[in-house]
Amino acid sequence: MLKLLRFLKPYWWQVLLLLISTVAQVYATLQLPALMADIINNGIVPGNMDSVWRDGLLMLALVAVSAAAAFCSSYFSAKIGAYFSRDLRAAVFAKVLAFNMTDLKNYSTASLITRTTNDISQIQMIITMILSMMVRAPLFCILGLVMAIQTAPEMSWIIVVGIVAVVVSAAIILAIVGPKFKIFQGLIDKVTLITRENLTGIKVVRAFNNERLEVKKFDKTNKDLTKLLIFIDRILELQNPLINIIFNGTSLLCSWVGISLLNQDFNYLGNMTAFSEYVTFVMISFLMLSVMFVMLPRANVSAHRINDVLMTKEKIHFPDKTKGVPDKRSSVEFKKVDFCYPGASEKVLDDISFKAEAGQTTAFIGSTGSGKSTLINLVPRFYEATSGEILIDGLNIRDFSKDDLINRIGLVPQRGILFAGTVASNIKFGAPSATAEQIKKAADIAQATKFIEKLPGGFSAHIAQGGTNVSGGQKQRLSIARAICKNPDIFIFDDAFSALDMKTDANLRKALAPIVTDAVVLIVAQRVSTVKDADQIIVLDQGKMVGKGTHQELLKCCNVYQSIVKSQLSDREWEKEMKGIKNGA
Repeated sequence: MLKLLRFLKPYWWQVLLLLISTVAQVYATLQLPALMADIINNGIVPGNMDSVWRDGLLMLALVAVSAAAAFCSSYFSAKIGAYFSRDLRAAVFAKVLAFNMTDLKNYSTASLITRTTNDISQIQMIITMILSMMVRAPLFCILGLVMAIQTAPEMSWIIVVGIVAVVVSAAIILAIVGPKFKIFQGLIDKVTLITRENLTGIKVVRAFNNERLEVKKFDKTNKDLTKLLIFIDRILELQNPLINIIFNGTSLLCSWVGISLLNQDFNYLGNMTAFSEYVTFVMISFLMLSVMFVMLPRANVSAHRINDVLMTKEKIHFPDKTKGVPDKRSSVEFKKVDFCYPGASEKVLDDISFKAEAGQTTAFIGSTGSGKSTLINLVPRFYEATSGEILIDGLNIRDFSKDDLINRIGLVPQRGILFAGTVASNIKFGAPSATAEQIKKAADIAQATKFIEKLPGGFSAHIAQGGTNVSGGQKQRLSIARAICKNPDIFIFDDAFSALDMKTDANLRKALAPIVTDAVVLIVAQRVSTVKDADQIIVLDQGKMVGKGTHQELLKCCNVYQSIVKSQLSDREWEKEMKGIKNGA
C-alpha cells in the first residue's frame, strides 16, 4: 500500500491544506467541552450570566470554525482520492498497453479488468478514509485523552477500559475477516472471467445449447462469492453492537462515577460533563481507526494486485533512440532464428533464415501449429527471438526505438479487431491525420467501399465495440484498410484473407499490388490460392523451414507443400497442376 502513496505527490499542497483544516477542526471541537464546563461551573452554578453569554458566543464562533474546517477537510480528501484513483487507473492502463504478449500471459483479461476497476475503487476508498481519518482520529484521541485527564483525572481509568475494549473487539474481527479478502478478490476475478467469456462466446453457447451448463457454472461461483460476502458482512456487522455496548458501558461508568463525585462537590458538574464529551471523542476516534484498520487488509490485497501489474518488469526493452542508420530500401531478414515460449522446452521455431525484399511478397504456409503466426509476431517484437537475428532495413530490430519500429509496420491480425467509433475512425486508427481522400482510397483497395456506402452514414457509420455490428469479412476488410491507410514500409497479413471469398481475395490483392512496390509484404495463409503468386513461399512444418521458393519450384521438390496443395484441389485440378509443372509451365 505504501508504494502507491507516490501517486499523492502531485497533490502535496492539497494534502497540506487538508492537514491544516483537520488540525483547525480538531482544535476548535476540543475547546467546546472546556467552554461548556466553564459555563456550568462559572456561569450557571453561581448565576453569572455575563460568563454564560461570553463563553456561549465563543462556542458559536468555534462551531463555525469547526464546520468550515470539516467542509474543507472533506472536500480535499474526496478530491485527492478521486485524482489519486484517476492517476492510478491511467498508470495501470498505460502499463498494460506496454506489455508484450509474454507479459500478458501472466494475467487473464478478466483479472486486469477487475484490477483496473474494483481494486482501484477499494484503494480510492481507503485513501479517502486515510486522508480524512488518519490525522483527525489520532489528534482527537491524543488531545482528547490529555484534556480529559486534565479535566477529571479521577475518572481517567474509564477511558483506558473503553479503549482496551474497542481495540480487542477490532482485533478479533480483523483476525477473522482479514484472510477472506484475498479469496473475495479472486472470486470477483472469476465472476468477471465467466461473464466476459459468455458474452464473447454467446453464439457458441447457444449453438451447442449449453446455456444451462454456463448458468450452472456461473451460479456456483456467484453462490461462493455471495456466501463469502455474507460471512464477511455478518462479522463486520458485529462491530456495531459491540461498539454500542462499549459506548453505553463507558457512558454508564462516567455517569456512575461522576454522580458519586458530585455528592462530594457539586461544582464537579461541569468537569463531569466535559469529561463525558472528551470520552465520546476518544471513543469515536478509536472507532474510526478500528473501522479503517478492518478495511485496510482488503485494500492492501487490492494494492498488492495493482503493484503486481505496475512492478512487472518488461521482458522486451526498446532503446530511446534508434541505433544506426537503416537502409533506404525496406527489407526483413531472419538469420538462424529460434524461438520457444518462456518455460517451454521445445522450440516453436527452429533455425529460420530468409530475406524478404521491398517490392516482393513473401508468403508463409504450413499446417496448423507449424509456427507461421509466431514467426511474423517476432517482427514487431510482440515476442522476442530466443536466438538468432532479425534485421529490418539492415538493422537489428533490437536497435530500433519502439516508435521507429512500429511506424514501419502495418499489421492485419488473424481476427479483425475493430474499436467503438466510426468506420472512418477505425480506418485511420494508425494514421490519425489521414484525410478523407486517403481513407476512401484505403477502403477502395481493401474492397470495402461498397458495403461501407450501404451503411447508414457511410464512413461516419457507427461501429460497435469489437465490431459486433459488421460481418467477419467486413471486419477483415476494414482491418486491411486500416493497415493500408497507415502506408507502412512492411505489410504483415496474418491469415487476413481467410474470411474473404476467392473473388474478393483476388481483387484485393490485385488492387494492393501497385501500392506495395516499395514495401515488404509478408502473408500468412492457409489457402494455396492466396500464396501461389508470391515471389517466395516459405513452407513451415513443426517450426522448421522445409521449403523456400515459388509455387512451381515447391511443387517440384517440397513434399509438404505438395501435400498442402493436393489437399485443397480436386483430383482433376491436381493432375492439371502437376502436368503444367512437368511441361515447364
